[in-house]
Amino acid sequence: MPLPKISEARELSDDKLAEEIIAVKKQLFQLRLQKATRQLDKPHQFRHARHRLAQLLTVESERKRATSQPTTEEQ
Repeated sequence: MPLPKISEARELSDDKLAEEIIAVKKQLFQLRLQKATRQLDKPHQFRHARHRLAQLLTVESERKRATSQPTTEEQ
């Protein structure tokens, strides 16, 4: 299973992006719970989930920075 692409995250709307971030955080919690109870079958899912979360948070911060930066015309 290949790692998710950041282009997929950039195509999401702001609302969908926020929902996806929450979903991935819940998934990571479930994976940690499974690991603690020794029920985790596929440990590579940690890497995929963390990678996806990093992508989503990067896109979110890029969008926030783009909206908060003053344009050169305003200066």
